[in-house]
Parts: sequence; structure tokens; C-alpha cells
Amino acid sequence: MLEEMGILWRGVVLGVIIAAPVGPIGLLCIRRSLERGLTTGFATGIGAALADAMFSAVAAFGITAVLDVITGNMLVLQVVGGLFLLAVAVHSFMRDPKPLAEVPVAGNLPAAVLTGFLLTITNPVTILGISAVIVGFGNTKGPAQDATLVAGVFLGSLLWWATLCGGVTMLRRRVTSRTVHWINRGTGGLLAVLGLYALGSAATGAMAA
Repeated sequence: MLEEMGILWRGVVLGVIIAAPVGPIGLLCIRRSLERGLTTGFATGIGAALADAMFSAVAAFGITAVLDVITGNMLVLQVVGGLFLLAVAVHSFMRDPKPLAEVPVAGNLPAAVLTGFLLTITNPVTILGISAVIVGFGNTKGPAQDATLVAGVFLGSLLWWATLCGGVTMLRRRVTSRTVHWINRGTGGLLAVLGLYALGSAATGAMAA
């Protein structure tokens, strides 16, 4: 029992490590927390946490069939992912900042979860980064411990997004439209870089094939 709890807490720490680096998902959660409130920002984080848990499960359980599908279709995934990232980047970069409403309206929460999930799984470095962390620091023995570790990763990722979105929501009244403008630009810029990187990697792979 104590060993299982230790693995769970290790997973929580790994989940925070995986989710915490500042990137497009983090900026998107910040923007949505400012514009739409805590619920929408956290819903976006839930989507990212689901993607983190999914890739962690693939790495922890060593699901070779899934890994073979991913690697076998990497070119298609890079093209689709790159185009999707660029589309979201253009929308974010061109978005005009609006005055923050006194009482934010949450909007479409399932869409927020889906966006967070898709942006995470289409990030070209996500699967490699998560796999390296889980394989390097997981150290589990058997399916039960693998499942415990993955659950911990999911909880750790959720903890990070709840902390981030909650902190942003507390500071919401002090944020100006100009700040939102630069957050939009920063989010769009990072997504564009990732999208171009994915398309560049796909082009390089196609030429090498």
C-alpha cells in the first residue's frame, strides 16, 4: 500500500513537471481564464491533462502497437498537426483584445476541453518528452503500478492547471486589454513556431524517404 502511494505521488510530481513548462497551452489557459473565467481556463487544462495521461499510459505500459501506429504515420500526423497548430495560431494572433467583462461567461466548455486535448497531442515534441520522462523516472513493476503512475500524472497535470488558472483568475481585475493583446500575440507566435516545425519535420522526412 505504501509503495502504491509512493508511485502515485511520484506520478503527481511527474505530471506537474510535464505540464508546468510555459508553452502555448499555458498561454491559452491564461487567456481563457482572463476572458472566460476560471471554468473555461481549467477546462482547457483538463484537455491537456487527458492528453498527458494518454501519452503517459502509452509510455508506461509500453503499448508497442500504439507506438507503431504513431511512428508509422508520423508524416501524416506532423502535417495534420502542423496545419492545425497554424490555424489556431492565426486565430489567436489576429484576435482583437476586448475589455474584460466584470462577470465572465464560460462559453462552450466541451470545445475548450477538446482544444486543449488536440493542441497537446498535435505538439510534435509532446510524445517524445512525455515518453522520456516516464521511461526515465517511472520505474514501475507491473500493470497495477503502471496504472497508478498514469493516474498520478493526470492528477499532477490537473493540479498544475488548477493552480495556474486559479492564480490568473485572482489577478484578473488587475489585467488590462493591452496585456491580453500581448498574451494573444505570444500564444499565436508559439503555436506558429510549433506548426512550422511540424511541417518542416514532415517535409524533411518526406525528402529522406
